[in-house]
Amino acid sequence: MSSILVVDDEKDIVDALEFNLRQAGFRVLAALDGATAVELAKKHRPDIVLLDLMLPDLSGNEVLRILRSEPATRGAAVIVLTARNEEIDRVVGFELGADDYVTKPFSVRELILRVKAVMRRAEARAADGQEPAAATATMGPIGIDASQHTVTVDGRAVALTLTEFKLLSELVRAQGRVRTREMLLSEVWGYDAEVISRTVDTHVRRLREKLGMGAAWLRTVRGIGYRIQDPSET
Repeated sequence: MSSILVVDDEKDIVDALEFNLRQAGFRVLAALDGATAVELAKKHRPDIVLLDLMLPDLSGNEVLRILRSEPATRGAAVIVLTARNEEIDRVVGFELGADDYVTKPFSVRELILRVKAVMRRAEARAADGQEPAAATATMGPIGIDASQHTVTVDGRAVALTLTEFKLLSELVRAQGRVRTREMLLSEVWGYDAEVISRTVDTHVRRLREKLGMGAAWLRTVRGIGYRIQDPSET
């Protein structure tokens, strides 16, 4: 049974989400503040965190930053819940490593569908890791081992979020073929209508920052999308 940590300072919202998520078959933990959320996440390692940004102690962005920096919680998918609806707020959340972004007020039914979409992507990643032919992939200095969920650049380990790992995997496995933003949104996030295309650009920028010498292989195809290609090729 998959586990979800609900983090929100409004108890009515927490109670409603707890009830509906349990009805949907999830094991649910709950926290009304950021410090408790971090403690529960480290102890129980939930599969998904539903994270409100407006918390009474730590901000949701700070909680997200901590979760992404801790080995015990780095692998959890994070869906941000917030009343902020500006594009810049979404971009900041995605830059910090959020996997999805839902604005309040929201439909509980829609939120559960998004949670299930995140879980399907996680299960697909696990399935890929179990297939010997698809377990590893390389392109230039970049190597991916799906079974171990590791990325290396010229033999050096690189720590990525789940979404960054999935995005890089899709690009490497394409073996030089161009992947449009729309393709990547569908393959990585599981849908495209509710996710701004700038999300892809934001994650690519973060990947380049983390890949070091491998960043030169992550090429932009202007007006279309991205691919992994030898930088010496024109």
